[in-house]
Amino acid sequence: MAFKTLFIAHAPDADYKKHKSIIDTGKYWLLTSVVKSQDEAIKLSKSIYEKEKIDAIILCPGFSHIDVAEIFQALDGKVSVNVARGDGPSSRIAQKVIQKEFFNK
Repeated sequence: MAFKTLFIAHAPDADYKKHKSIIDTGKYWLLTSVVKSQDEAIKLSKSIYEKEKIDAIILCPGFSHIDVAEIFQALDGKVSVNVARGDGPSSRIAQKVIQKEFFNK
């Protein structure tokens, strides 16, 4: 039985039904998906949990503490919910590109 993980990232032009991929080593199953909004992240998390009985969710750094809590609560605390965050300098590097690409700043 594999350890099953869902990784979710945000992008303003995402279609979570289309922008996804699966890696399956036999021992580790990883679904990646990109969503537009928190509502989509919750909907996707619930759907994948029901279908695949995932063990963990990893969220991109764009998710807030409140977003994490909402996803955890939506799954009744049955799934580990984590956030992939870098150190300060790394976050600033990524933020500069995200601001430019997502928000034209």
